[in-house]
Amino acid sequence: MTETVPAFTGARLLDETVTALSDRAPAILAAAAGHLRGIRLGLHFNDGSHATLTVRHSRIVVDRDRCPDPDVEVTFDTRAMNLLFDLQRPPVDQVLTDSLDVRGSRDDTLAVWRAFTLLSQRAAGLRSMQELWGAYREQAPRLWGSATPAAREPAADPVDWTALDFLARRSPEDAPAPPALIGGTTVTAPRLLWDGRTSTDWSLEDTVQDADLMETMVRCRARTNEEIERLLPDREPRAELYDLMRSYPARQGKGLRPTLTIAACAAFGGRPDDAVRAAAALELFHNGFLVHDDIADESTHRRGLPTMHEEHGLGLAVNVGDGMNLLAVDAVLSNLETLGLVRTLGLIHEAVHMCRESIEGQAMELGWIRHETVPATDDAYFTMSTKKTGWYTCISPCRIGAVCAGVTDPAVLSRFDEAFRLIGIAFQIQDDILNLVGDEALYGKEPLGDLLEGKRTVMLIHLFRTARTYERPRLLDILRRRRTDKTQQDAEELLAAMRRHGSIEYATELADRLAAEGIDRFEEDLRIIPENEGKAVLRQIAHYVTSRPL
Repeated sequence: MTETVPAFTGARLLDETVTALSDRAPAILAAAAGHLRGIRLGLHFNDGSHATLTVRHSRIVVDRDRCPDPDVEVTFDTRAMNLLFDLQRPPVDQVLTDSLDVRGSRDDTLAVWRAFTLLSQRAAGLRSMQELWGAYREQAPRLWGSATPAAREPAADPVDWTALDFLARRSPEDAPAPPALIGGTTVTAPRLLWDGRTSTDWSLEDTVQDADLMETMVRCRARTNEEIERLLPDREPRAELYDLMRSYPARQGKGLRPTLTIAACAAFGGRPDDAVRAAAALELFHNGFLVHDDIADESTHRRGLPTMHEEHGLGLAVNVGDGMNLLAVDAVLSNLETLGLVRTLGLIHEAVHMCRESIEGQAMELGWIRHETVPATDDAYFTMSTKKTGWYTCISPCRIGAVCAGVTDPAVLSRFDEAFRLIGIAFQIQDDILNLVGDEALYGKEPLGDLLEGKRTVMLIHLFRTARTYERPRLLDILRRRRTDKTQQDAEELLAAMRRHGSIEYATELADRLAAEGIDRFEEDLRIIPENEGKAVLRQIAHYVTSRPL
């Protein structure tokens, strides 16, 4: 009788683990990728599934297929999955006879072992990882022993899953969650999200629960949204103004700006709560800009829903954007009551600078479109992107968070600038790539919207730089058409040309290089900040750019 292959295969488990870590612990994933770089790892599971692990642009890529020519090949039965999660003891103490077979050169095999040891030491403490691997274990309790003793099936040779059982005892599911970065203290919060250099054994910890970047961002975003609700006036005209002002902030973005603001404040020893109102002001500025940008770009969708002007008309949309910017100014000024005059003046200066940079960047991009020109170099895009989105997305949130903690020295604040300039450009290039090749449901904008709007992205600049002479008139003819005159077929034609000339691959490699340079500058320029939870969160966000899937 043929045994049925379980739906939750080893290959699927590995794939979902890597995907989750790209959101929850990207710095750890990037460090593991550093060990695996250049190695093709083939994995075989006795449930009949296979997986190939490679590193592409600092990302670990899982292909659920057999590797034709691996550098390192690992074959293991279901019992040996214990070792893959655990890796806290020597293999001889963990693996049953004939459970594991590893083939490859000594250096490559050791590199693979180092990568998975790092992942186990830091990722095993994430509750989401424990739940994921626990679900895999529960489909075959006969092999391990169920997490619930009453549900365990008798086995001739039972094997406990040491790591999961240990973690369940140290951090039971019904235990209260440890304080998060926001609303708690940096002393009592979960273990740091890694300091970028060393990794500690979770078996030495009294309690085991690692901080989770995704959960941290969700909490910071939620706390900031609560503050925005408090700032919104409870008066008329509700339907035509104040209710509409709730629309864009409620469309659940990543929470990047609030998290950077709150984390930077905590990194300099400030109280996280002191940065919440400034974070709310940033979100109001940001969403006000988005409403106006969508009008200027003639966009139809924002975060999966119709844009403000598409749903409610141009007049109301312009007014709502103005209202959010006004409310943001009021929110900055209201910090006088809690942060005092000096820090509030610092916040005003940072907010004005941020707005000026954003407006100048928008003017540059709209000017290229109006004059039907495509910049000749990437540097022009770097300048525009930094001004239009880099300052209010990455640089200003960090500087504003530091001001909330009492830092007003320009020399100290400027230490954020170069690292997050590079990271911000890389992040924007990736967003531009996702608009071309990403999942619309995840990206939340209309497919190929940037091509329909004529945005001068790195891919477009590269295309016009590399296209043959006879191709350019046709490409320029499509590009100069108004948004309302372009068709989806026109956008597809531009995309096909980009694929033909390698523009998307070029942009992907460029974004990866810029992100890596930004991370190097982060470690160098922000060495003045001691290792604490706030800095750990900043580091994770920096690495998020290198690890998120494209």
